[in-house]
Amino acid sequence: MKHLAAFGRFWYEFVVGDDWTVAAGIVVALGLVALVAHHDVAAWWLMPIAVVALLTTSVWRATR
Repeated sequence: MKHLAAFGRFWYEFVVGDDWTVAAGIVVALGLVALVAHHDVAAWWLMPIAVVALLTTSVWRATR
C-alpha cells in the first residue's frame, strides 16, 4: 500500500506541480476540445490557444 501511495503522490506532483490552476485549465481545455470535436468541428486550434493563454497567465502571476 505504501508503494501505491507513493505512486499516486508522484503523479499528482508531476501533473499538478507548483500551479494547480494550469493543470485545471488544461483539463477544461481538453473538455472543450472534446465537446467541439463531438459536434464535428475541427478543434485542433483550441489547444494551442489554451496553452498560450495558460502559460501567459502563469508567467504573469509568477512575476508580479
